[in-house]
Amino acid sequence: MRDTTSVEDSMTDTQTAGAPAAGATVDRGKNADKKPERVASLWSDAVHDLRRNPVFLIGAFLVFCLLVLAVVPQWFTSGSPFEATACTLQDSLKRPSAEHWFGFDIQGCDIYTRTIWATRNSVIVGILTTTVVLLVGGALGLMAGWLGGFWDSILSRVTEIFFAIPLLLGGMLIMSGLEGNAWTVSLVMATLGWPQIFRIMRSSVLQNKNNDYVMAARALGAGTMRITMRHILPNAIAPVIVVGAISLGVYIGAEAALSYLGIGVQPPEISWGLMVSDAKDRFLQAPHVLLFPAAALSITVLAFIMVGDAVRDALDPKLR
Repeated sequence: MRDTTSVEDSMTDTQTAGAPAAGATVDRGKNADKKPERVASLWSDAVHDLRRNPVFLIGAFLVFCLLVLAVVPQWFTSGSPFEATACTLQDSLKRPSAEHWFGFDIQGCDIYTRTIWATRNSVIVGILTTTVVLLVGGALGLMAGWLGGFWDSILSRVTEIFFAIPLLLGGMLIMSGLEGNAWTVSLVMATLGWPQIFRIMRSSVLQNKNNDYVMAARALGAGTMRITMRHILPNAIAPVIVVGAISLGVYIGAEAALSYLGIGVQPPEISWGLMVSDAKDRFLQAPHVLLFPAAALSITVLAFIMVGDAVRDALDPKLR
């Protein structure tokens, strides 16, 4: 007679052995519901931090508004300061009203319209100067740090000559013999501003060129250009971007200073520095003539510095 007890025990053992498979299916279902983990890297962590940084969000919003004002100022004001009938002496120094929010200057020009249109020159100077400085200073710094030796010595000595010239003083000397407009001011300040980026990029390249990943890429037969563009540059450019973002606001302030002194942007072009210069003698009589362009300049410089500080905090591993 067949032992039924042993048959039942074997069936129970078989079911028990199959139980983990069912549990594994449940576990796989739970794991499938989980979101994939975010890959950690310097840039992804920086973007993650910036999206949650209120200082960056406020600064980025202000910068976006300034860019829109610079590109399409006619969207925000019905008139143009370059029209023949834009200024009327009968309206000279009239105070702000419901129709004219910022009042009129000494020439009877609407201050609101001029303040809006002056955004274009300031933004052009800031962006163009920063772009040229980053390209020239970054490229030369990358070359000096990577090649070293003779090229590093030559480029470093040339940089020291330019670095010894103060930005505003050198700008005053050079601009005194040139035509004053936003493009000329940008090129002059870029000529004097690139040594700072050069030194930062060179130092960053020297710190990264002997790292293990560079040695491994060289051992695998990677060429100089590939190592430079794929390994050195992405890891060395972070401090350059930080300084460039902060310097953008500084260049806008420097342009306003040169225009205030009468050697920057020249009429009939419009600049906040020119507006402040025209209003300084009438400040006690009509403070609104000076207040609004000065406030616009301050907000613009502050916005770019806020963005630069937030980017610096996000890209600096020591602050994490």
